Amino acid sequence: MTVSAQEVRCLLMRGGTSKGAYFLAGDLPAEPAARDDLLLRVMGSPDPRQIDGLGGAHPLTSKVAVVSSSADPEADVDYLFLQVGVDKPEVSDRQNCGNLLAGVGPFAVERGLVAPGPRETAVRIRMVNSGDLATATFPTPGGRVEYAGNAEISGVPGTAAPVVIEFPPGSAPLLPTGHVRDTVAGIEVTCVDNGMPTVLIPAESLEVTGYEDPKELEENPELAARLHELRLAAGELMGLGDVSATTVPKLTLLAPPRHGGAVATRTFIPVRCHTSIGVLGAASVAAGLRIEGSVGAPLAAPPGDGDRLRIEHPTGFTDIESSLTTGPDGLPRARRTAVVRTARKIFDGTVFPRPAAASPLPAPPSGGPR
Repeated sequence: MTVSAQEVRCLLMRGGTSKGAYFLAGDLPAEPAARDDLLLRVMGSPDPRQIDGLGGAHPLTSKVAVVSSSADPEADVDYLFLQVGVDKPEVSDRQNCGNLLAGVGPFAVERGLVAPGPRETAVRIRMVNSGDLATATFPTPGGRVEYAGNAEISGVPGTAAPVVIEFPPGSAPLLPTGHVRDTVAGIEVTCVDNGMPTVLIPAESLEVTGYEDPKELEENPELAARLHELRLAAGELMGLGDVSATTVPKLTLLAPPRHGGAVATRTFIPVRCHTSIGVLGAASVAAGLRIEGSVGAPLAAPPGDGDRLRIEHPTGFTDIESSLTTGPDGLPRARRTAVVRTARKIFDGTVFPRPAAASPLPAPPSGGPR
């Protein structure tokens, strides 16, 4: 293990529409409490600006991927995702992150965990948080990861090399409650889990349009109170227990599409409104739209002949390949899920955590030095 009180080897990478610090598991403490304490200091938490660490003052830029070789014969590497709190000293492993997943394959090649192919490399990944599997395929011309390319995803400036991520059908039920529709906190919803526990909610049922700017939705106290109530109740119903201290299930507001997609979305994580949508969250939305009788089906544009669905979000869209089948219990199950994402290596080197004995300084008063 190369970790010390002063420095840790780290690769900072954009994965999809998120940004995070990638570590080899062996470069971090094995004991979870010690590991989490170190990561809080690395990211500069708790502090709303994360001024003393790598974090970017937003949940989408305060993420960590821990990667190691896998003992699972169906995987090459294990990927543990950790959501690091911004203004709270919290580190959560209760969910996956499909955006940072886009960088796991390239990171595995960069660190020598997987030998690259001469043209492209496929890395089989076990998502430790849930036990689900994914395969990421990306270009490696000449045996080196290629980050430049022509693939474009909404919410990210410019273009990059494509990372094709395919998810085999999981063993968990697509409908965790066993019902296509449930009434939760007085609202009719569809609870779906296609890699991310998600509650689909018609926006109009909460007296919003579903087209609002994320900031406008975040500043609506009545909406916040209703979403909190709904999330706690849905968590219990979905078998997740008390979710008051976790970020799952995600809540996604649905509205008819405005820009040629299948549906418009606004997703909460859990109180901040996502400026786009997570990969696994989009996969759950896409599957939910294909379930006959779901709350999203009447709002969505009629699907075409193929598997691809375009999920609109505040900064553009995410395309998801999604198809369903019927299980032996007569309930719908995911048959195929795939998405094209991009990733880019930003920095590779050594990060110096805030000393363990230090406490973060209070933020300056409004109007003070910046």
